[in-house]
Amino acid sequence: MKRYDPAMPGPVPSPCVDVCAMDSLTGWCRGCWRTLDEIAVWSSLDDATKRMVWAALPARAARSQAAAGDDSG
Repeated sequence: MKRYDPAMPGPVPSPCVDVCAMDSLTGWCRGCWRTLDEIAVWSSLDDATKRMVWAALPARAARSQAAAGDDSG
């Protein structure tokens, strides 16, 4: 996952890392942790909404990785 501080001013970059694989259980991309809806509308979102999405990504990644760890043990 890319690193970005949503508190930073200026344009908000896309979290895309060119690993486009949707998790069927969570509905999140395994590369950037966004939903298909978030990916589809990203370019039309205002910066405040993009920052809210970015702020949610670390928790999504952690939750998904924790669940994957639970499945393997």
